[in-house]
Amino acid sequence: MECQECHERPATVHFTQVIQGQKMEVHVCKVCAKEMGYMSYPEEGHSLHNLLSGLFNFDTSGLTKPQGKSYQQLHDLQCPKCEMTFSQFKQVGKFGCAVCYETFNDRLDPIFRRVHAGNVKHNGKIPKRQGGHLHKKKQLKDLKAHLKKLVENEEFEEAAKVRDQIRELSQQDDSEAGDQA
Repeated sequence: MECQECHERPATVHFTQVIQGQKMEVHVCKVCAKEMGYMSYPEEGHSLHNLLSGLFNFDTSGLTKPQGKSYQQLHDLQCPKCEMTFSQFKQVGKFGCAVCYETFNDRLDPIFRRVHAGNVKHNGKIPKRQGGHLHKKKQLKDLKAHLKKLVENEEFEEAAKVRDQIRELSQQDDSEAGDQA
């Protein structure tokens, strides 16, 4: 297969991107991949900053075009509070203020997907040995949300079962708290 950019050398670097179910493939040679910023060579040296900022430099302009606003308009967004641009954020790797999250919200999902292995929501982890109380607290929260949905849908028999589960967990939690005191 030949390089899609130069059409001179064989394609040795292959990228596959799936966005909203649409698969896009890019096949380029090493030279074009380096020129396009898809890869760098170890002899150039790497720093932690380069690694982290590389996660944020996710430029989809060569693969897909954003709908509505042009790519340049999205790329040059500026925070109204601290006046940081999206380009500056990509270079620095951190926001200037809390308003930046709202300002750059449309551009953050691809970054989160890269950082969180395809997920846009970080759920975190709870240690198994010391997180027993936290696991029960989370389970109670989930059960209460489920109970609320059941009541809204008028599924009262199932809601009564969930209510009993909540009571049982709450009593366990209370008795364990009394044992520790």
